[in-house]
Amino acid sequence: MNQEKGHGLTSVRAHYAYLSETEKKVADFVLDSPQELIHSTISQLADRLGVAESTIFRFCKRIGFKGYQAMKIALASEVVTPIKNIHEKILEHDPPEVVTEKVFRSNIKTIEDTLHMVDHGNLQKAVDAMLTANKIEFFGSGGSGIVALDAYHKLLRSGLQVYAAGDTHLQLMSASQLSDQDCAFLISHSGTTKDILQILQTAKEAGAVTIGVTNFAKSPLSQGVDIPLFTLSEETDYRAEALSSRIAQLTLIDAIYVNLMIRRKEEGQRALRNMRKAISNKRL
Repeated sequence: MNQEKGHGLTSVRAHYAYLSETEKKVADFVLDSPQELIHSTISQLADRLGVAESTIFRFCKRIGFKGYQAMKIALASEVVTPIKNIHEKILEHDPPEVVTEKVFRSNIKTIEDTLHMVDHGNLQKAVDAMLTANKIEFFGSGGSGIVALDAYHKLLRSGLQVYAAGDTHLQLMSASQLSDQDCAFLISHSGTTKDILQILQTAKEAGAVTIGVTNFAKSPLSQGVDIPLFTLSEETDYRAEALSSRIAQLTLIDAIYVNLMIRRKEEGQRALRNMRKAISNKRL
């Protein structure tokens, strides 16, 4: 993940909930007045906000930059050459066609923001771990459980041994039966859900390789898994951040699936042909 290329505002929003109160003062200023910030020195900003320069430097590091200057450069690339804001606020009086367009554009932005934050090294590690695992199990609760089932549905086509249980009790029981030859793939937007963290602990105790997909910020899940992957999304008045992130989670798993199929070559194509043949009788 390389924030040095831009997307500073997105990174601030993604980390906001995990910042200290003094760091949030800096974050608020960045979000409200990015133009002013790029023309301020670190000492000028510290004086204006009434915080220590070390607080600003720590804030920059926490959101993924090497320092204050690197953050300013990233912000300048966003502010000086702004692109159209496609994550527009949905208003009560918006006609249906406008609401629809804003929702579509919000989803597009979520996917684009997530793409810029993809750690390609970790994605490759995830693909490698899944290719060598005896069994891959997908775990998630609530909305993330739906994504886990979708991942299971996709990877059935690959010929790999995959499984997903819908009930969290069944998931916990299943996690306890994993081994060091298996892979546990955990999905949670917040990365703080008790059920998923308990499943993570159980899978780690069983020796399984753990992969986690969560929102781009430090969380118990992202810090606890062997291979963390991230999505990036924003909240609106009419839609929670977790709902917006679902489209990014699904797309990230699509990318993993395609990478797996390319790596599996003829094995993957044979599995796909067998799957298509098996379900062809279901069609008219």
